[in-house]
Amino acid sequence: MGNVVESEALRVWSSPVGLLELRSTAAGVRKIHFLGEEPLPLQEEPAAPGAEALLDRLIHQLEEYFLGLRRTFDLPLALEGTPFQLRVWEALREIPYGATASYEDIARQVERPRAFRAVGGANHANPVAIVVPCHRVVGKDGTLTGFGGGLDKKAWLLEHEGRHNRP
Repeated sequence: MGNVVESEALRVWSSPVGLLELRSTAAGVRKIHFLGEEPLPLQEEPAAPGAEALLDRLIHQLEEYFLGLRRTFDLPLALEGTPFQLRVWEALREIPYGATASYEDIARQVERPRAFRAVGGANHANPVAIVVPCHRVVGKDGTLTGFGGGLDKKAWLLEHEGRHNRP
């Protein structure tokens, strides 16, 4: 018996911070990636209806987020990574909307207090930006540091959350 490969849906969506590549299976969101100049691979086969429906939910929730109406996401995720990366990504999801944490804070949270560089690597490898809010991680002194989408997008996301986080 061979391995079953789950059908994946792909969309490019225009957000307030630029084009995002969105990928999902019926089981969960797999990717939210800021697009630069790299071309996307063609989707050769139609995706399963569940994967398309999940992308519809993702886009709806992203729209609400960008309107300032949503602070958390309620979506199944299909994250693939090492056990350490998965722990870091779970810790990122616990950073409150409008707040930030340092790499060192996250390292302590995942019980690896000296592994702040490894936390940075896991943060960089985060496959679902915004939903797993890697943009909320900053340097120990509060400075903005690396972000796959670019520091301008990280600053925009943090400013956006700050504007909509007022009582």
